Amino acid sequence: MSARILSAGRTDVGKQRASNQDQFLIADLHKSMLVEESSLKLDCQARLYGKSFGRLLMVADGMGGHQAGSRASLLAIDLLINQLVGGMRWPTQVSADEEMRFVADLKQLFETAHRLIVRESDAHADLRGMGTTLTMCYIIWPQMYVVHVGDSRCYLIRQETVKQLTRDHTLSSHLAEKGGMSVEEAERSRWSHVLVNALGAGGIEVTVEVHKEQLEIDDIVVLCTDGLYRHVKVDEMSDILLRELELAEACRSLIELANFRGGHDNITVVAARCLKAQGPQKTRTIVATEMTLERALGDLGGFEPEINEDSSSEFEVEIDTAEHFRN
Repeated sequence: MSARILSAGRTDVGKQRASNQDQFLIADLHKSMLVEESSLKLDCQARLYGKSFGRLLMVADGMGGHQAGSRASLLAIDLLINQLVGGMRWPTQVSADEEMRFVADLKQLFETAHRLIVRESDAHADLRGMGTTLTMCYIIWPQMYVVHVGDSRCYLIRQETVKQLTRDHTLSSHLAEKGGMSVEEAERSRWSHVLVNALGAGGIEVTVEVHKEQLEIDDIVVLCTDGLYRHVKVDEMSDILLRELELAEACRSLIELANFRGGHDNITVVAARCLKAQGPQKTRTIVATEMTLERALGDLGGFEPEINEDSSSEFEVEIDTAEHFRN
């Protein structure tokens, strides 16, 4: 079975902060080929893309002061990108035999990023103590793996029910889990801003949380930083995302609401909607100044694929789960 995944993301500095220390990323993983020379009607250095292996969603919320917080969140996503494209095996399906190793690989991505952030923090006095949250989703339809450290959140909206998939790695949440306070008290506590688990932040080790979720058609996945959920209730998030047909507009509305209620922190939201695939068409991926395989075949054979030139961060992909692991 296949699905179309529509995604959009937005970030905003908020009303109280001088700079934005949040980062987000929406990406597809593809096999690709870089053309160096050819007798075909292809530009040199054109990159041709095959089917998508899956969709990646990430949000990060940096901490440690203006420069350090921005550096930590940027470094975390940059380190993951380098590891993701530099050597990790990305499956299009995860068998029961392979799942344990795949989950271990996901955890290792975060653990490696943690060590490198700590190393850079120790090497530069102005970055001492920098750290970041990081929440990542990898969607291999219909499976989704959520990898998480910190107090950014991942929600799953199914029909009108909202489920928080991640735990807040804060002191107040830890106390609530131990029975020291109620969940409601934890939300209002001054300790709700104190992280006990993050990438970097001077920690010797990091505990990486991994969840697996089985997605369904019409599900909506939401990743956000605390600048959003401290101002916007989950039922309000659900109402806006279910009401708005365009995810980019929904993200904009959510940020506007958080700013209207004070905007005390940077605000970031990423949303993905799972839709039924429209027939057997191939994946279309548009990248600035680069060529897709479908467009190249159109140039060579006279086929004119439908190309969406919209430059927004919302796009779609058909993920075919009939393929197997990368070689």
